[in-house]
Amino acid sequence: MTDYAALLKQSGLKATFQRMNILECIDLHGHMSIEAIYEQVVKRHPSLSLATVYKNIILMVENGVLVEVPITGKKSKYELAKEDHIHLVCTECGEVEDKPMQSKTDALFASISKQENFTLSKQQINLYGVCSHCQEAVA
Repeated sequence: MTDYAALLKQSGLKATFQRMNILECIDLHGHMSIEAIYEQVVKRHPSLSLATVYKNIILMVENGVLVEVPITGKKSKYELAKEDHIHLVCTECGEVEDKPMQSKTDALFASISKQENFTLSKQQINLYGVCSHCQEAVA
């Protein structure tokens, strides 16, 4: 189980119950929209407002605890910051699937960074298309 308090403190944030519950919810469900996160955390803490959830998510993104995954034509989803990986984002249903980085990908980015004299600090790769479930639904 992830130590959410330590994760927050490492990022310079206080471990409030709101943040702890948001992180636990995202960790349990994976990639989630703010509205979906709110629907889950409000079950345990009915006094929490959508604005509070929104504000805390934005703050945790700014401090590197969470990562925003933009989805074309849909609301962004959020996940816990973790090792670099690739997102396969379905433009039909909005599902996001994590795939590990490959050594070829890392080598390509290292080469481009060196060629451009660019110091790469982090990377987010989002590949957009249609997932197998949505393709089957159309067929």
